[in-house]
Amino acid sequence: MQKQIFRLYPAPFAEVPLSGLYLQHRVFTLGSPQKPFVYANFLASLDGRIALEDLHTGQPYLPKSLTTPADFRLFLELEAQADCLITHGGYLRALAEGRLGNILQIGTHPSGADLVPWRRQQGLAPQPAIAIASASLDFVIPDSVRTHRQQVFIFTGEGADPDKVTAWRKEGYPVIFAGRDTLVEGRRLIPILGELGFRSIYLIAGPAMLDTVVRSGHLQRLYQTITHQLMGGEAFRTMVPGPELGPAGHLTLRTLHYDPAGPGGAGQWFACFDNQ
Repeated sequence: MQKQIFRLYPAPFAEVPLSGLYLQHRVFTLGSPQKPFVYANFLASLDGRIALEDLHTGQPYLPKSLTTPADFRLFLELEAQADCLITHGGYLRALAEGRLGNILQIGTHPSGADLVPWRRQQGLAPQPAIAIASASLDFVIPDSVRTHRQQVFIFTGEGADPDKVTAWRKEGYPVIFAGRDTLVEGRRLIPILGELGFRSIYLIAGPAMLDTVVRSGHLQRLYQTITHQLMGGEAFRTMVPGPELGPAGHLTLRTLHYDPAGPGGAGQWFACFDNQ
């Protein structure tokens, strides 16, 4: 039986199916190369934790109590609508080390098998391209990316190690400068992706990339799953690590849904905010 959740906003209140909830937003139709539609998705506890840090290694990790099949299904629905995914070197290092799972392809998880024909029906490419933001340029391209023949673009800052830039280019990957020093800046990254022809860009990188994209004014929509639990933790990560955002961080609620059967018996909200 298909999972049902409750629509709280906009009115009227109603019971609705989870599957297809975000496909109905049709975000892949909202952008153009001149103005790509950039959207992000985060999962957080009530006290604002998106990840905890291992006190011994300093490495971030996602507690299992924070994740649910419902949230993952909605993540996949958003991924299925992207021309391009923005990820970062830290994720690829964690993937290579087995600390995180692979979320770079459509249809490789059973809960998203139906999204492959759906994507084809919308006239989208079989798989989204991948933009990798990295200051260090120290990461490994997963074999799955080559297997699925995904386009890959590597972005770094103008102060990046020139030997590493040359090495990646020799492997056939374009390396594009999109920032001063070594860091990638949203104000430069997003226009370049538009010039490359991408219309819908899904930000699946971490909080540092969200921070720069929000500050540059290029984030147009934020999806957030908020689980009804207080997580605590002495070392943790939050969504925006930089200084006060001010008006650049003011969002408008677009939709809000409630799932009473969330993590460990706690409920969860599925919220969608516009930033335009």
